[in-house]
Amino acid sequence: MQKVAPAFLPLVLVLGLTAAVAAISVHAAGAASQRCVQPRTTSAYAASVRWALKSDQDVWGNELLRASGGPSYERASRYLKPLLLAAKPTRGKPSYLTDSGVYYLPFGWPAGGIGAHTVALHVADGSEVLADWMNGRKLTIRVGAGSGERYGSCLSQLATPQLLDGYLPVLETRYVDASGVRYRQESFAGRIDETHGLVSFVRLTADASRSKRGVRIVFTPSARRLQVSADGTSLVHGGNTYLYLGAGAHYDGTSVAYSVPAGTSATVYLGWFVDPHPSKPFVLDETSYLRARQTVANFWTGELAGAATYEVPEQRVNDAERSLLIQNATLAWRYSVGNTYEELSNAEMMEAAQVMGEFGFAGVDEAILRTSFWRKLSKSPIWNMGERLGASARYYLLFHDDTYLRRHTPALAAYVAWLGNQLAANGDRLLPRERFSADIGASVFGLHSQAVAWNGLREMASVWSRTGHPGLAARARSIAARLGSGLNAAWRKNSTRLSDGSLFVPVRLVDGERPYRTLTESRPGSYWNLVMPYALASGILRPHSPQAEGVLQYMLDHGSRILGLVRAGAYSLYGKARFPVSGSDQVYGLNVARFLADNDRPDQLVLSLYGQLAAGMTAGTYVSGEGATIAPVRGEYYRKMLLPPNAGSNSTFLETLRLMLVHEVDGPRGVPNGLQLAFATPRAWLRPGARINVTNAPTSFGPLSYELTASTGEVDASLEVPPSSTLRTLQLRLRLPTGGRLTSVLLDGRPYRRFDRASGTIDLSGRRGYVDLEAHYRR
Repeated sequence: MQKVAPAFLPLVLVLGLTAAVAAISVHAAGAASQRCVQPRTTSAYAASVRWALKSDQDVWGNELLRASGGPSYERASRYLKPLLLAAKPTRGKPSYLTDSGVYYLPFGWPAGGIGAHTVALHVADGSEVLADWMNGRKLTIRVGAGSGERYGSCLSQLATPQLLDGYLPVLETRYVDASGVRYRQESFAGRIDETHGLVSFVRLTADASRSKRGVRIVFTPSARRLQVSADGTSLVHGGNTYLYLGAGAHYDGTSVAYSVPAGTSATVYLGWFVDPHPSKPFVLDETSYLRARQTVANFWTGELAGAATYEVPEQRVNDAERSLLIQNATLAWRYSVGNTYEELSNAEMMEAAQVMGEFGFAGVDEAILRTSFWRKLSKSPIWNMGERLGASARYYLLFHDDTYLRRHTPALAAYVAWLGNQLAANGDRLLPRERFSADIGASVFGLHSQAVAWNGLREMASVWSRTGHPGLAARARSIAARLGSGLNAAWRKNSTRLSDGSLFVPVRLVDGERPYRTLTESRPGSYWNLVMPYALASGILRPHSPQAEGVLQYMLDHGSRILGLVRAGAYSLYGKARFPVSGSDQVYGLNVARFLADNDRPDQLVLSLYGQLAAGMTAGTYVSGEGATIAPVRGEYYRKMLLPPNAGSNSTFLETLRLMLVHEVDGPRGVPNGLQLAFATPRAWLRPGARINVTNAPTSFGPLSYELTASTGEVDASLEVPPSSTLRTLQLRLRLPTGGRLTSVLLDGRPYRRFDRASGTIDLSGRRGYVDLEAHYRR
């Protein structure tokens, strides 16, 4: 067999599968077509996954934590097969979002913080482009001698999809067809001066130079009755343009075809209108294609340049960060796009808004919050009111937007009044019962929802007290104090200390909820694992308290995590599968990350970051769903996600990264009063030659910037500390390479002794403005 050139390595080769599968390749040039052999999971792999899922502990995560240097992407990526499939909820036979089953990427052109009005959905295997919706208008792509082969259909011959420059929204794929002809495809969605419509551009190169048979590249739009324009450069109907045609195109009334003779190579172009519009004359060739692509690159480069910078010495992490920011700026208020999750999901999107604000996207943050007020509070008003109060308070603390506060204070004040009346009617003990969640209809006194309301009241009280609303501040603070007293009494009374020393705190207060041996063994346990972090991140269990440590130990010892990801029953993906078959749901890892940061668990945060990067999103393109399979599904080699892309899951990765670099510490009233910098970085990020750079990061105290530069035996740090008087504590931690220990610190050139040698933590409380540090260590 002839080896495939590195540029066209099949996906199974790129991802290091078994030799038997990796040997599937194309015959030497000119050989006859062969049947595609798709990869299959082995019984040994399935057994190893079941073994990990049956354990009450995160056995894989613990292996990574024990490894020299701690968790890494390379180590985390060895355990599970890649994510590739995009699924709808199922109760039996698998159902997918696309014809090929492969996920799509959302490409659009957002404006004013409200996201993209029109979104092109580019299927990651290169086979299809969809307009706005999974069942919407589409363009399909076929290749080969007879043009009956769907591009990317033989997954063992498809290279891992990538993005331009690692993160820009331009899809790059490579494929080898059944005859051994190699293809390289690139596609994106952009806007050009000639039309107001969003256009998906495709450039596809076929290399038939060593083939004895020519091939055809066929693009088939779902629209019919199209006609070739008078100048032959486009397909039109009713005054609107539907496609731009490149040179050599032939239209037969149904499809656009390009021929590539045997022994030659050719590059063809097509522009497909996501939303057909009138267009001025446009010639599509290499020059105009590159010009349109550069417009997309310039737009997103500008958007990112205007935001905060969190740069670390690991390119894959930087690429994921930037790609996810682009995705969430495109989605804005949408939980997902192109499927039934295209909605403003109250709790999850309030969290996503805050995260975008923390990365400097003030317009997106505000737009999501503004949009949320148009939506009804649904069947969980306590939870949703608490989220809106808290998210509004955090937005104001980051950006001091008086117009937003003035516009929405009447609605927020009404929430406070309603919560106060409900609490009074319930005897100042707890707020009334409400629906557990969107998926669980049981009416409960939910610790998760009521703790969110408690914290939202405290945070909004702080904002009102600063902005000339003393009456509202006092009322919100009073209600929060009474609710907090009732919640603390309830969770303490109904908690259970287990024989292993861990503490179980029920999320269904007063209903007799008992500890779960393994959380994903039952539906109630699985949902406890998803929503309890909302309560934990609220601070209702005081950070570093015996109770907070006890609950964390319960989670770590009772099946809460796998590879640092949040475990879940994943019933929408598996149907009625029995334990240990289960999956992950990293949307709810966001508040787990906050809880871990509040309790100073840096290694667990590092594990979460790499676990999500390696097993919670797609390789090369960084797409994730609300949940994902862990246990193999019969007949499916690749793992699948539920209704991707997902803004909540994206936000979890971004928030985890932010917390590793910038963590705001709350005071006793729930108001931020301190900063912890670089408290949870991987130790490899301070190896000699490495650099960490944070620029203009919004905080409750003002914009923050700092830089860490590592060399042998030394780390130099420069900080621009906000001048706020509310910043009471400031700490910088240098997580040195394994075995490193601080020996001395110079502050502005003078010896400085307020540091801990073992942890590498330097206390800079009281410092403002520019600070220069030189830290020395030995191994």
